[in-house]
Amino acid sequence: MATRRTFLQDTAAVGAGLLMTNAHSADAAENAGYVDKLTDADGKYAAAPLPYAYDALEPVIDARTVELHFNFHHKPAVAAANKAEEALARACDTNDFALVKHHEKELAFQLSSHILHTVYWTSISGKGGEPRNELAKAIDKSFGSFAKFKAQLVAATIATEASGWGVVGYLPATGKLMILQCENHQKLTAWGIQPILVLDVFEHAYYLKYQHRRMEYVNQLFNILNWDNAAMRLQSAKSLRGA
Repeated sequence: MATRRTFLQDTAAVGAGLLMTNAHSADAAENAGYVDKLTDADGKYAAAPLPYAYDALEPVIDARTVELHFNFHHKPAVAAANKAEEALARACDTNDFALVKHHEKELAFQLSSHILHTVYWTSISGKGGEPRNELAKAIDKSFGSFAKFKAQLVAATIATEASGWGVVGYLPATGKLMILQCENHQKLTAWGIQPILVLDVFEHAYYLKYQHRRMEYVNQLFNILNWDNAAMRLQSAKSLRGA
């Protein structure tokens, strides 16, 4: 299994389902020390190994939850994204688009799940505390203070309707950090936003330990947030703006 350092060296910023594919973005990601691996050598979607052991997030998240979450929620989303993309390719080959709406919705949902989970595993592999340096300055600029930022992120994440995510992202078009709620994996996003930190509030992410206590779970996550990884993602996202 890969170490956290190896994983971070192999992972890159992705944004709201849109991968950064141009050379400038790729170079920036490499310089930031990570490249998100969403595909294998054949170009098929694939989940990279977890950057730590199942029990590495205890006591905040128990080992069994991490094991189930990765193997029975993240990995199946990857398989479903591949299946949807293959179905769309067949539809093009046969000019039979009777199920195009279904397959397009499946691809949006499942691929977004893969992308957000890939960011999530690195978002929760740290030591908590508070962000530093450029990330801290960006938070102060966009939200006034870390305390205000945290209060909004916690409130928005807890209040996400049904299943979804709390998302901290950078929007290159405005040069601002944003906090968004994401219902399911793909709803309520803002086009072009680059997620730098995400909090999973699907029940499978916390129910074994916290049951219905989503608020407790979200607050506990702040003890293991990886602000260094978020800072690297912000650095990469800023390259799209030339900042």
